[in-house]
Amino acid sequence: MPEPLLDVNQVAELLGTTPRFARRLVAERRIEFIKVGRHVRVRPAVVAEYLAANTVVPISVRRAALRRAA
Repeated sequence: MPEPLLDVNQVAELLGTTPRFARRLVAERRIEFIKVGRHVRVRPAVVAEYLAANTVVPISVRRAALRRAA
């Protein structure tokens, strides 16, 4: 059975943002989506991929100290 599709409001809830931001991601084609008639749906895996691709790893304290010393 295929995974359930999310609407824009559910995507926004998963991202912790407003529905407007989720609609902007779709409009700018920054995330993959599915058109079902005039409705937009997103696979949960796409949201997970978006989060993984936009996760920023913090710089270690040691590296930051070395940069300041140089």
